[in-house]
Amino acid sequence: MAKKLEFFYDCSSPWTYLAFTKIEEVARRHNAELVWKPILVGGLFNTVNPSVYESRQKPVPVKAKYYVKDLQDWAKFYRIKIGNPSVFPVNSVKAMRGAFVAHEHGLISKYSRRVFENYWGDNRDISQDDVLRAIVHDVGLDEKEYFEKIASPEYKEKLRANTDELIERGGFGSPTMFVNGSMFFGNDRLPLAEWELSK
Repeated sequence: MAKKLEFFYDCSSPWTYLAFTKIEEVARRHNAELVWKPILVGGLFNTVNPSVYESRQKPVPVKAKYYVKDLQDWAKFYRIKIGNPSVFPVNSVKAMRGAFVAHEHGLISKYSRRVFENYWGDNRDISQDDVLRAIVHDVGLDEKEYFEKIASPEYKEKLRANTDELIERGGFGSPTMFVNGSMFFGNDRLPLAEWELSK
């Protein structure tokens, strides 16, 4: 049976950006099929993990200070830029529906990278059509097709279905990976997912 690495992700998460930069490399190393699963992480939080909102409203000061350091340590380690976006949390629903359009054209990796880079690296609001339009042109997608599809009921349902699937499988955040039916949550669990692939 072929190996499979499922990657449930939302570009609004910096920890997901970190995992994204390594996920294809991990799949290649183990000759595994990488299954892209765009989701809306806000849907997860609203349904099964509302404590995220509570911790944002009442952060533990020492933990919040370490969070900033930890994220920047990982970013330096992976050699990517993760800033402090002026719009946070961001409404990523259009961008994540767009991932399905990109996938249909074999461009989901390139598209997702540009969404991550625009938001986390360049402080661009990925909820805005003009920002998405620039990404669409950059990766070589058709603008008319892209915006028509992400506004359609079919593509709204695709995103909802992936999000619901992750909830049903016990997920509560992004990134979440599955290997051999085993769930791994978070960038720092990527080595464990790779270990599972190696079995």
